[in-house]
Amino acid sequence: MLALLSATTLALVAGAPWMLLAAAGEKNLQPPENIEVYITDDNFTLKWNSRIETIENVTFSAVYQIPEVDDWMKLPGCQHIVVNKCHFSPLSSDVYEEVKLRIRAEKGNDSSSWSEVYSFIPFEEAQIGPPKVHLEAEDKTITIHISPPGTVDNVMWSLDVSAFTYSLVIWKNSSNVEERIETVHPGDKIYKLSPETTYCLKVRAKLHLYNKNGSYSPVYCINTTAENKLPAPENLEISADNENYILKWDYAYVNATFQVQWFHGFLKVIRGTNLHKWQQIPNCEHIKTTYCIFPRKRLSKGIYYLRVQASNGNSTSFWSEEKKLNTGIYIVIPPPVISMKSINDSLRVYVNAEEGSVKQPYPLIYEIIFWENSSNVERKFLKEKKDFTIDNLQPLTVYCVKGRAHFVGEQLNKSSIFSNTVCEKTKPGNSYKIWVIAGICIAGVFILFTMYIMKTLLRCFNYVFFPSLKPPSNIDKYFSEQPLKNLLLLTSEEQIERCFIIENTNTNTVMKETNQIDEDHKKYNSQTSQDSGNYSNEDENSGSKTSEELLQLETESPEMNS
Repeated sequence: MLALLSATTLALVAGAPWMLLAAAGEKNLQPPENIEVYITDDNFTLKWNSRIETIENVTFSAVYQIPEVDDWMKLPGCQHIVVNKCHFSPLSSDVYEEVKLRIRAEKGNDSSSWSEVYSFIPFEEAQIGPPKVHLEAEDKTITIHISPPGTVDNVMWSLDVSAFTYSLVIWKNSSNVEERIETVHPGDKIYKLSPETTYCLKVRAKLHLYNKNGSYSPVYCINTTAENKLPAPENLEISADNENYILKWDYAYVNATFQVQWFHGFLKVIRGTNLHKWQQIPNCEHIKTTYCIFPRKRLSKGIYYLRVQASNGNSTSFWSEEKKLNTGIYIVIPPPVISMKSINDSLRVYVNAEEGSVKQPYPLIYEIIFWENSSNVERKFLKEKKDFTIDNLQPLTVYCVKGRAHFVGEQLNKSSIFSNTVCEKTKPGNSYKIWVIAGICIAGVFILFTMYIMKTLLRCFNYVFFPSLKPPSNIDKYFSEQPLKNLLLLTSEEQIERCFIIENTNTNTVMKETNQIDEDHKKYNSQTSQDSGNYSNEDENSGSKTSEELLQLETESPEMNS
């Protein structure tokens, strides 16, 4: 029994080093490091580094967490991986939300601690993969069909499929020199190639909005066919007037007829083939002229493509090179109609559209050139409003204005021709009115002063040459009775003194008394008026009256005597 225990003890001691190493290895499992995620389209690749690659039977497992869920979940395709990478698909339809990952090493029932959390946003890390390409040869052209990167139901680019643009590099197979680089859309044609020649090309996709450039597709090669007997029309050019578009082209053959078709530009960026969406332009079918005129109103605002095909009997050419029509480039801006109205020392300018012109759907800016009619110095300014005022002008001055309209866009600058010149004379300003009022006041004061001077001179003239008939005030105040005042008034002509001879003695007595009274009266008058030098005729009138009384007494006396 003792021997058996001793043997067992020896066996345990001999095996102890191995058991200790195994235990130490399990306790020393280190978590992965340098975690990285690589994304191309919908393909996710998780990579990491590990320090325990020498230990056998070690695997790795990853878990993830998204904002909607608090728990960590197993990452599909990345459980018990024996290598340092794994592949998985998008974890959510929202490629713009943050995803967190972590990894640990495992061996049997033992595992390391979790690695540091690695966070990323799928769309920011994603790279654009190569597109799928299919080619068709036609005469001297190659039609290129392109499928966007990723699968049909991809998640990463589901919102940006229509935003992809494609860059193409093409060269002749006989030469390794890259011939030219073009931007193309699915279904586009590559023109101006040589017939019966092998061309090779490669394509890559771009998202300019996010500054993402994809990887190139594999190289595809194709042979162009023999040249067609009836060539396609060439050198398509588009012009426009106020109402119509005019499409012109060159064609060397006579007795050919043509047809013109148009295509919506936005259909080129829609996934799938839209070759059947070409439409015939009315009045441009089976025409013999090398131009086509169609109304502008038929095409709304946007981008279109036009193409022309020639026919001669039973022979038909291939379609011409497509011509891009951007309706914004071919807008025709008519010159504005300008009118002016004078307001004091300012001019009110009105800008209107030409009568009968098409209403412009674009905002316009008006360039106004303004000058004084007697001067060549011009003032130029830009206005967005259709009516404005030009202030601080000289009164009673003729000013002239002309203008033109501008459309300024991101990709287009367009201008009209100048309008007719309009001239207008300014009215008197406020300062002129002040001067007029001041002049009127000064003239009024001058007239009043002149009238006063004239009146004063007239009074002096009348005083000297036409004196007043009224006696001076120092004399007039002594006469309170009107009869006495009239005694000193001058007569217009000299009165003739009347004398009478009365023989009757009685009458003589009366006459004597009367004469004595008259003499006393004259004596009094002569004393009171000796300073004036003028003599009144009242005494004559009184004397005449007294004589009449005496005559009456004389007449009555004989009657009394008898």
